[in-house]
Amino acid sequence: MDAQGRGRADDVDPADQWVLNPRTGEYELRLSPSAPESSVPGPRASGPRASGRRTTAPGREVPPQRRRRAEPEAPVPGRRGRRPEKKKSRGKRALLWTGGSMAFVVLVAGVGGYVYLKHLEGNVSTTDVGTAGSSSFKKDEAFNILIIGTDKRTGEGNEGYGDKGSAGHADTNILLHVAEDRSNATALSIPRDLIVDIPDCETTLEDGTKKVIPGSSGVRFNQSLGDLGRDAGCTMRTVKELTGIQPHHFMMADFNAVKTLTTAVDGVDVCVEKAVDDPKSHLKLPAGESTVEGEQALAFVRTRHAFGNEGDLDRIKVQQQFLGSLMRKMSSSDTLTSPTKLVKLAEAATKALTVDKAIGKVGTLKDIALELKKVPTKNITFTTVPVIDNPAEKVKATVVVNEAKGPQVFDMIKNDISFTEVEQKKKKEKAAVAARLKGEKSEPGEVRVRVMNGGAPAGSAQQELAYLQTQAGVSKSENAGNAPAEVAKTTLEYAPDQADQARALAEILGLSGAAMKPGESVTNAQGLPTMTLTLGKDFKGAGVKLDGSVKKPDLDTESTADQKLCAS
Repeated sequence: MDAQGRGRADDVDPADQWVLNPRTGEYELRLSPSAPESSVPGPRASGPRASGRRTTAPGREVPPQRRRRAEPEAPVPGRRGRRPEKKKSRGKRALLWTGGSMAFVVLVAGVGGYVYLKHLEGNVSTTDVGTAGSSSFKKDEAFNILIIGTDKRTGEGNEGYGDKGSAGHADTNILLHVAEDRSNATALSIPRDLIVDIPDCETTLEDGTKKVIPGSSGVRFNQSLGDLGRDAGCTMRTVKELTGIQPHHFMMADFNAVKTLTTAVDGVDVCVEKAVDDPKSHLKLPAGESTVEGEQALAFVRTRHAFGNEGDLDRIKVQQQFLGSLMRKMSSSDTLTSPTKLVKLAEAATKALTVDKAIGKVGTLKDIALELKKVPTKNITFTTVPVIDNPAEKVKATVVVNEAKGPQVFDMIKNDISFTEVEQKKKKEKAAVAARLKGEKSEPGEVRVRVMNGGAPAGSAQQELAYLQTQAGVSKSENAGNAPAEVAKTTLEYAPDQADQARALAEILGLSGAAMKPGESVTNAQGLPTMTLTLGKDFKGAGVKLDGSVKKPDLDTESTADQKLCAS
């Protein structure tokens, strides 16, 4: 309305003058009952004072034409008439406005989050390791990440650490294995002074060209990084050569990582049995518990002269205890519920890391962190490659793998076997044994199986075949040669319709339910379905029964992430 038409309409909310016609689905203007109305059309007013009204004669205004409201229809018998629509209250309109505003805020936050993720991504450095690792991260599989701490002196305040001018050697090394079912993980420390063979490794230079760096025999492990231009891919290949375990990815950090990460979480709790005053690392701590961060935290993990025999192996124990405490602090509610700490942690972690290109995206790093979060700290085992002093040295400075224990440790990790008692696995194992071993059994003469050697001594497949045919009555058996890969435990794979044959053979060989692997059969030379018996490293000889278990070796260094230990 213009000024001349105002009056009682001053008290009317303009929004309430429009109502929804349920028959047309359109909004119509509802005027006051006293407002004049004409059904005679006329020309529209023109000129600067046009207000949307019609005129029928000079000087006379009529209201603008509006849609005539239809007369309501009589309700259909037996059905109630349509109730008049209720107007939304001012409170509800305010609520709708607030909801729309919140949606906008969420949208802006999402865009901001994306921008921030790209910012974090820019913090991360990457290295192309080629075929030394995997091309992508897979959330539904077991995975191995090689964590490397270098002695490269970068960053303010690090001039007093490490070797002057060092390109950055593999000073601290942990191979982290995360089980496929995420029930457990193993962090295997590799001593820097361990004597190894470094294989030839291809590296990618800054200009994108490739270069093969020749390998070295009988050298320290830490030379797998930095020397001759070797990158983290060379260290990954050295781990594979040493243990037989394939690292899928790597994460590398220098001295600054310890300083910035511990500062981001407001310090890490540590414990020492005796007071420490080490002039070389500048570490000073009272006996008992303390909280360290920044420079003091770095001194704690680097000191070699405050604990044990002042050697690298004792320092590894201290570092493992420190990492366990850091993991507990990072996963604590105090950290996870603090946006400030989380942002500081994200900034510190991304700036400290160099990773392989396959996991260089922040989204992928987040996925890895979420998978790690699934593992209970009580089932994260810290241990060290079993070693002995190098017998070739008179003055003991380096170590070699303990051949009586080392291979067992490597096989357990390679075959995804937990170092801790995982209750979930024990229950599954019991259920599997009960289900697979119970039921009808075929006669030995009806059992059809092929035998493969998957890690047993040479000739074992033929020896076991001879036993099955001549003494056990399993005449429908054959030698299938070597398995595609070595396995720690003997297994029997069979199709569902061969379960009775599998139970019969398990009884003959002493196989556990865990050794029986329901799967698929293969076809033998005669075109008949056949089970596959793969002899593992646990094979004890032809005719000797197996229990399918792997006994963990007695290890000098072993702890779990949930344990609070004091360094000594």
